[in-house]
Amino acid sequence: MMTPESAAQHIDPHDLRAMPYRIAVLCYLYDEDGRILLLHRAKKPNAGKFSPIGGKLEVHDGEGPHDCAMREIFEEAGLQLKSEDVRMVGIVSETGYEHSTHWLIFLFEVTRPIDHAEIPIMEFDEGVMRWVKIEAVEALDIPETDRAVMWPLVRDHRGGFFVVHIDCTTEPMTWKVHESVAGPHHT
Repeated sequence: MMTPESAAQHIDPHDLRAMPYRIAVLCYLYDEDGRILLLHRAKKPNAGKFSPIGGKLEVHDGEGPHDCAMREIFEEAGLQLKSEDVRMVGIVSETGYEHSTHWLIFLFEVTRPIDHAEIPIMEFDEGVMRWVKIEAVEALDIPETDRAVMWPLVRDHRGGFFVVHIDCTTEPMTWKVHESVAGPHHT
């Protein structure tokens, strides 16, 4: 008879049905010069790469995406924002990211410029934050899903909205934009 422990040892790590499903937020903050705040990550996922600040929803507490975005912005950037300062810009679903996890990610943008003096510390246990010119983002070491899909959509949808699904199990990865309303900042 197979015990739960021995059954767990026989799970194929590439079996999509065995992968955990994570729910997270990413938050895009801009300064008065249009630069974006990115975190050079010290921890997984994406350790050693640049990404916006964010984190996982506290699903056991029933936390909603907006509350999670406000919490993560406070925890990582030290900013206590008003709810009207934060808006959802996109929803990303990913199948089999790094062959280990499915993700549902809510993307938020802060609707007002952030003064650099508002952020008390730029380095903490998650990594080091840095203000980056928009045109320099793609030259940084960012995750491939960000480079190919998420970053171009975020850049083109500031003030708008999009929904995209990324299938990371194919080589190369594939994606489909399900909704797209360009924002006024579209270049």
